Amino acid sequence: MIPSLEPCFLCCFVSRFLLPGCYDCCMRCLGGVPYCSLVATLLCFSGIALFCGCGHQALTETERIIETYFARNLQDYITLAYIIQYFQYVIYGLASFFFLYCIVLLAEGFYTTSAAKQTFGEFRSTMCGRCLSSSFIVMTYVLAVLWLLVFALSALPVYFFYNMDATCHTINVLTETPASINQLCVDARQYGLLPWNAVPGKACGMTLSNVCKTREYQMTYNLYIAAFAGAGITLMALLTYTVSTTYNFAVLRYLGRKGIGARC
Repeated sequence: MIPSLEPCFLCCFVSRFLLPGCYDCCMRCLGGVPYCSLVATLLCFSGIALFCGCGHQALTETERIIETYFARNLQDYITLAYIIQYFQYVIYGLASFFFLYCIVLLAEGFYTTSAAKQTFGEFRSTMCGRCLSSSFIVMTYVLAVLWLLVFALSALPVYFFYNMDATCHTINVLTETPASINQLCVDARQYGLLPWNAVPGKACGMTLSNVCKTREYQMTYNLYIAAFAGAGITLMALLTYTVSTTYNFAVLRYLGRKGIGARC
């Protein structure tokens, strides 16, 4: 039986002031709440929302910037447009998957915490329950390793826009020497965003400076930073899940060795 947080808090509030004799019961009810898993769930929801929402919009704005300032022919950025569309579909799948997976892990946290603390009556930790917990540990660990790669890859667009912003700042400082300004460029072809035969493929001088002053550029840069932060929050949530599920599994095994009903 999975306890609900709102009834527990409401029960404790009522019993504290109206029915003092039930206070201990309500505190045991709150003792069955897996706070570590609950915090990890909130972190995961917020991180995935940032990563998927901001990342989706940032990809759309990136396509618009490349199309407007770095490429003239449709054939030059058509491959990039398909890749961006593919990643946007992947984002839809990631958001759905992590929403369901976090709910399952939270439910598993309620189950194992209740089993370990024996809060809700006669509860036996079963062999099937321990096998399920060990499966979640392995799955969460694998997801954390894979998401570490996603976290590293999400830093690449931030790095690109950071270099672009630094170049624009240099251009603004050297406005008195136009010859030097025209030599400062950002080439999208060097980052693999466009093929080497794309025209113009790069923005230089005051053209680049004007790009950096546009609303699209500023918004896209901020969106990628937010998506990068969301990926970091999600990684932290997965690591927290790994620690909490490992601890709960260890407690369940300990209870099983003590003879608290290991059955299936």
